[in-house]
Amino acid sequence: EIHVFRSRQQAQYGLSNIIGRTPAMQGIFKMVQKISRSDATTVLLQGESGTGKDLVAKAIHYESSRAGNPYMEVNCTSLPETLIESELFGHEKGAYTDAKSKKDGLFELADGGTVLLDEIGDMPLGTQAKLLRVIESKNFKRLGGVKDILVDVRIIAATNKDLKSASENGTFRGDLYYRLKVFPIFLPPLRERREDIPLLIRHFVSYFDREFKKNVRGVSGEALEMMMRYSWPGNVRELKNVIERAVILESCDSILPEHLPPE
Repeated sequence: EIHVFRSRQQAQYGLSNIIGRTPAMQGIFKMVQKISRSDATTVLLQGESGTGKDLVAKAIHYESSRAGNPYMEVNCTSLPETLIESELFGHEKGAYTDAKSKKDGLFELADGGTVLLDEIGDMPLGTQAKLLRVIESKNFKRLGGVKDILVDVRIIAATNKDLKSASENGTFRGDLYYRLKVFPIFLPPLRERREDIPLLIRHFVSYFDREFKKNVRGVSGEALEMMMRYSWPGNVRELKNVIERAVILESCDSILPEHLPPE
């Protein structure tokens, strides 16, 4: 059962599930393949919200020899500063008021695998210093602990912020930025890879047609032209949501202009 589950995970999150034929996307595919086959332990994914940074992170993990080990992720904006260190590094019983039992952190749980630190640009400076130590020494202490815990983890950091500027103005540690960007990957916004829009539309129409058991076969020429002209500020995520809405709400065999949202 574990073997079947892992095979499904690899099929669902592998590189073949990222759609794109533009030169920029082809370059990303080659970089992902090289990183996956390497021993690289730090990767930096940069790009606007909705460009697919999480998909690239999963592809790097599931295309690599680490695929049989855990893939863990944490959003650095979703946790208060007082909890993020406990989430990442764990804590010993009594480390702070509410620490009623020992807790293993994500780095410990993901040993041998991959940790995605999403929106790392919002990570508190104090936690950044501890993260840098983990990257450089491959060990850490739980909060309230005295024992060094050795781990082998690939760290993928993702952000929609300009970390270079943030490091220059002091809101992000420069030494951590340069340590993370050993393997930088920039995901272009959808408006800069418009020739991929028809491919993505076909992919999402086919997916949601199966998902919701509908009979939608494609998009009319006029609707496609409108979507090609649109700037897609929400990028691929917005396009996916538009197609999902159209497939759910409409009963035609083709998506027409009137099935699209007003914008």
